[in-house]
Amino acid sequence: MDKNNLRIVYMGTPDFAVEPLKKLVENNYNIVGVITNPDKPAGRGQKIKESAVKKYAQSQNLKIIQPLKFRDEVFLNELKQLDADLQIVVAFKMLPEVVWSMPPFGTFNLHASLLPQYRGAAPINWALINGDSKTGVTTFFLQQDIDTGNILFQEEVQIDKNDNAGSLHDKLMFSGADLVVKTVNAIVENNYKQINQKQLIQSGVEIKHAPKLFKKDCKIDWNKDIDTIHNLIRGLSPYPASWTEVHKENETIQLKIFETKKEITSHNLTLGTIVSDEKTHLKVAVKGGFIQIIELQQAGKRKLNISEYLRGFQGIKDCKFSTKA
Repeated sequence: MDKNNLRIVYMGTPDFAVEPLKKLVENNYNIVGVITNPDKPAGRGQKIKESAVKKYAQSQNLKIIQPLKFRDEVFLNELKQLDADLQIVVAFKMLPEVVWSMPPFGTFNLHASLLPQYRGAAPINWALINGDSKTGVTTFFLQQDIDTGNILFQEEVQIDKNDNAGSLHDKLMFSGADLVVKTVNAIVENNYKQINQKQLIQSGVEIKHAPKLFKKDCKIDWNKDIDTIHNLIRGLSPYPASWTEVHKENETIQLKIFETKKEITSHNLTLGTIVSDEKTHLKVAVKGGFIQIIELQQAGKRKLNISEYLRGFQGIKDCKFSTKA
């Protein structure tokens, strides 16, 4: 089949899903429909927010469908009428079989890990939290169980020691966009192999998972070692962000921590002890050294660098971070 005749339905919602769609449009693929989440109120003003994918699709005059339920007969009929040969899913909800089995060439997904590693909702965060030195992107055909379908292509991406979830997200987004185009080209040319994920599971190699992150998962445990704490912070920055509590007299203040540096050294301080000149720096005693805090945000206030924060916080060196998990 000629690529200009291939009818593609694209499904996605956040920023991560925009770049692959943009690449397909720039490569003159025939996008006959874009499926994305319904608009919803967000923020303090509860203003109606459109998804990043919807905004881009509108700019390209693409047909947009925003179903409330995937099994709704009205949506399924509308989807059938698009007469897609292929469906592509990037950063979207779990689809029922009646949707992903509809096109003759199937439905493939772009996932931000080297499957079978990091199946789940938060692969970018967990690769950093676990201190990995590499990750990647995978395209695979959807099947019944989430993130388990046959692999089409993979691309490895190195994780830099200074990467956080934001910078790694962007690396994988651009690498993933190229991989989506590569995958579609291969499907058009009928030049691809399918690899069962079970073939990639090696004996003795741990399969890591990437479950959805909840607030309790993001709390810093200052009893942990320096690498574990530093990796948690960068793995959650800028979103959803790690957090901790500082005790000041009879007050408990909640802080989000966005950026830190490691100071590997020996000390005899109680874990969670704050060391600060109250002007330019603040560090926390942990196993293996100190975590130096660079950027943070107090609940209800704006994000600040540590110098800005200390100018408005008196007596910080007499406080202590909570070591309760």
